[in-house]
Amino acid sequence: MLSSVQLCSPSLLHMLQSVALQEKKLMKGEYAFQEGDQADFLFMIQSGKVQIGKITPDGREITFRICKPEDFICELPLFSDPAPFTVYAKMLETGTIQIISKKDLEEQLILQPHLSIEMLKLMNIQNQQNQSKFRDLVLHGKKGALYSTLIRLTNSYGIEQKDGIMIDLSLTNQELANFCGMTREVVNRLLNELKKEKKLAIVDGHIVIYDLSFLKQEIHCENCPIEICNIF
Repeated sequence: MLSSVQLCSPSLLHMLQSVALQEKKLMKGEYAFQEGDQADFLFMIQSGKVQIGKITPDGREITFRICKPEDFICELPLFSDPAPFTVYAKMLETGTIQIISKKDLEEQLILQPHLSIEMLKLMNIQNQQNQSKFRDLVLHGKKGALYSTLIRLTNSYGIEQKDGIMIDLSLTNQELANFCGMTREVVNRLLNELKKEKKLAIVDGHIVIYDLSFLKQEIHCENCPIEICNIF
């Protein structure tokens, strides 16, 4: 599981926490920020999980990733004029976030250039994650979007079992559809096809992948590094 991979160094974590203006507790379903809010702040997650997503013009909800404790949410360009957020951040669980001023962070990055380089690398990884998701959707359509999401979920929450890999995250078909940018009905149909072909099953509300190699072959998986191919 990717949760064992530390993407943010202790030095960067310490610096981010040191410039935090305040901590704020948010209940499940509350927003840390919404689309259109002024992007003057970054956020560190202390506890709980946060969904980063967007509402399309036709009203569909797209989930880009789920952030966990010690992740920082940087949905704004650094060292540039303030701009509105183009995505939202919603609490999936009740938790606590730290609010970081964009200006204060930029000042610290100037004083500590080695951390500035690390920050740029992390932001580049996030861009690569987004590009890979759009690539799968554009090149392989709806199946590609679902199959690549299932692969990312196994990398992020997968638990090896004798007969397959269980995704240790309870998701409704609507929530899964939000990750893929499609309707629940389409996801239902594609999942039923995979179940009939015995490529996966739903056991006690969790997806169990029986044939991960099939999913990878169908989207011509490029075996991206695990820090790219994940749902975080």
